Amino acid sequence: MAEAERVIGTPDTPDDDHGRTTAAAAPAGASGQSGADGQDSAAARRTGRGRRIAVLFAVAAFAYALDLISKMLVVSRLEGHAPIRVVGDLLELHAIRNPGAAFGFGAAFTVIFTLIAAAVIVVIIRLARKLYSFPWAVALGLLLGGALGNLTDRVFRAPGVFEGEVVDFIAPQGFAVFNLADSAIVCGGILIVLLSFRGLDPDGTVHKD
Repeated sequence: MAEAERVIGTPDTPDDDHGRTTAAAAPAGASGQSGADGQDSAAARRTGRGRRIAVLFAVAAFAYALDLISKMLVVSRLEGHAPIRVVGDLLELHAIRNPGAAFGFGAAFTVIFTLIAAAVIVVIIRLARKLYSFPWAVALGLLLGGALGNLTDRVFRAPGVFEGEVVDFIAPQGFAVFNLADSAIVCGGILIVLLSFRGLDPDGTVHKD
């Protein structure tokens, strides 16, 4: 029956006329297609932002886990023991407790540095809502992971909450002792400076001054 209708044809009906009228009017509805394209573009942009946020938190989680594990190993196996030489006199593993900021600066302002670290974490999380750039996601992830690593020490280690001393153990010759969280913060900061020089914003836009 369907084959017969295809060969012979079917009589016109009001519904058929309405269908042809709608088809003929399709060009006038091009704006609807444009709206659909806009919705697709917005959806793709939201997907892109979601991926960048996932990258940010994945990098942060990796940096934080690496810092946390390294400090646990240092406290259990290196603290209270003689330094371990890694590259002759150029690099040693030497466990110390640091009440100050990164690289031992500002030992008298432990609480202030703790509050600053907490504020940095809040700012990064808020900024993530407008994040569309992959390099910025990596940079902010490094900052977030490093800040969380040192903040964990500030909160949970002696001598008390918000006054805890950070575990440092990487000791290059002629330089301050630091940890992996400090390294992540410095690398993230350098990457942000480079991105700023290139004119790339966190939302993915590029501008030239």
